[in-house]
Amino acid sequence: MSEDIRQTIVKRAALELLTLNDTTGYYVNLGIWHPTMIADCVPPGVDVVLQSENGMLGVGPYPLEGQEDPDLINAGKETVSELPITSFFDSAASFGMIRGGHVALSFLGAMQVAENGDLAN
Repeated sequence: MSEDIRQTIVKRAALELLTLNDTTGYYVNLGIWHPTMIADCVPPGVDVVLQSENGMLGVGPYPLEGQEDPDLINAGKETVSELPITSFFDSAASFGMIRGGHVALSFLGAMQVAENGDLAN
């Protein structure tokens, strides 16, 4: 898949954040692969707190080159940045937040969805 197509998909997915009734205060989960890129594409005026499945609430955008912290990674093992509101917890608590309905929206990567559309284990 070309980088242009990948960026188009990610930007279109990020527009789904505009469908939230009130664009402030929602927790939004980013799955692996394409969804992780949404952190850099949140539409202006949408104030959401991004969650990574590996236990990070308050995921910031990808860091600038040379400013990466190898201890700050998303579920896809890519370096990310943290925000002043960031909190850390184990992945069991993270998935509990998702399965318990405590996130408004969850973007799943293709590897996380079974052929019939159900969540893959």
